[in-house]
Amino acid sequence: MQCLPVVFLGEGLAIIPSEGKVYAPADGIISAVVDSKHAVGITTDTGVEILIHVGLDTVQLGGEGFTLHCKAGDKVKKGSLLLEFDMGKIKEAGFPVTTPVLVSNMVNFVSLKTTDKKQVKTGETLLTIV
Repeated sequence: MQCLPVVFLGEGLAIIPSEGKVYAPADGIISAVVDSKHAVGITTDTGVEILIHVGLDTVQLGGEGFTLHCKAGDKVKKGSLLLEFDMGKIKEAGFPVTTPVLVSNMVNFVSLKTTDKKQVKTGETLLTIV
């Protein structure tokens, strides 16, 4: 059995998207965009660092099926379209579309509370950070 290093990316949750779009969860600045276009980092105006990673192991797609609508350094408003992805292409390639939404700098905050809802719509509160 091969042992792989464990990497802690942050606290948060994972969603199963109903459409192939990722919107900015808050006002902030795009702090990271990976070359394979499957993940975006945003630092909110309140200092929360959020990583949105579309799918699991989707880095292996090399950006195929992903369209970015932002770049590092862009100022974004809550609800701005950040990226689009082809859910069918991801599933066809054998990858789940389960999308982690993580806060990578929780050490700077007291607590994180996730919504109790089983389904959320664009613009609804998913995480509350204190």
